[in-house]
Amino acid sequence: MLNHRIDGPADAPVLLLGPSLGTSLRVWDRQIPALSRAYRVVRWDLPGHGGDDRQHQPSTVAELSALVLELADALGVASFAYAGISLGGAVGAWLGAYHPERVTSLALVCTSAHFGGPTPWQERAALVREQGTGPVAATAAGRWFTPGARDSAAADALVEDFRAADAEAYAALCDAIAAYDVRAELPRITAPTLVVAGRDDPATPPAHARELADAIPGADLLEVSGAAHLANVERPEPVTAALARHFGASAPDADRHGAGMTVRRAVLGDAHVDRAIARTTAFTADFQDFITRYAWGEIWTRPGLDRRTRSCVTLTALVAGGHLEELAMHVRAALRNGLTPDEIGEVLLQSGVYCGVPAANAAFAVAAPIIAEHLECTTSVADSQEETRR
Repeated sequence: MLNHRIDGPADAPVLLLGPSLGTSLRVWDRQIPALSRAYRVVRWDLPGHGGDDRQHQPSTVAELSALVLELADALGVASFAYAGISLGGAVGAWLGAYHPERVTSLALVCTSAHFGGPTPWQERAALVREQGTGPVAATAAGRWFTPGARDSAAADALVEDFRAADAEAYAALCDAIAAYDVRAELPRITAPTLVVAGRDDPATPPAHARELADAIPGADLLEVSGAAHLANVERPEPVTAALARHFGASAPDADRHGAGMTVRRAVLGDAHVDRAIARTTAFTADFQDFITRYAWGEIWTRPGLDRRTRSCVTLTALVAGGHLEELAMHVRAALRNGLTPDEIGEVLLQSGVYCGVPAANAAFAVAAPIIAEHLECTTSVADSQEETRR
């Protein structure tokens, strides 16, 4: 069987996830917490990629699709939902067109019915057979991610997976892509289909996604802004929410996750949240999903208190608990929520009465440099504006 990993309840319906060329099954890490609540999620590695070390290398998408069906058969799965990225999406389109009885629902992510003609892929296959995966891996981040995400931890990990892939296996899959064209077969797909495109994807531009959505009966299309070829990695929140809705996988949780992420970004700032997402691992993914849905999606979105008041309550609780790292984050959040430095000082002073002087002393030590930095930035902006007026 293809190397694979299974997450989710053993008695749940099955969702197969196919990866992009050059990546491993970790390319789906960000989607697993949401999708595995309602599905038995089976991620598989391409031949010669990730943990797969098979000797036979398929050279057509039909052969690769046959390996996926063999995996499903070995797991006792008669029918399944399916989502695939790029080459994994090509497998999904092939299965949907030629084995419609097996596919209950389909999502095609950053993929195409054809990949721009055979010549570039034949040339890439020849290069990899001659020099290994290194030269192509060196430029992969530029195709997979927009400039702001190319140096992220997630990007680095996937590029390392690319470098570790077997060169002949990769080249054979390039041959498969070179020969792939299912444009004429797309109307045969009967499964409910979602097509997802990265608006800044240079490998499979949105026009390719529109071609898929226009030809597949009843297909829906989502274009994700600020995302290139691996949109589910670069912008996991909208892609995960769309997949969860499409597959009926804990849609209320997905909605809470989306609402929570919006508030989380508004309160903590995009830079902080982006760093937290970049540091997310398979070990911490469930916790990140939990706090986004529960703390931010259920509590911070409630209408009973405004955000300024919630910041006051949060600062007091963190002082009482001695959670100083969290306190630093929420001092910045309080400033974003409209509290003035003087108001934050009043909250900490009040905390000294009810939480104890040592706790308040530690809190003032944490808050002071953050307040000073804020005041300095505010003064600089004011000076700049005054200079402009002059």
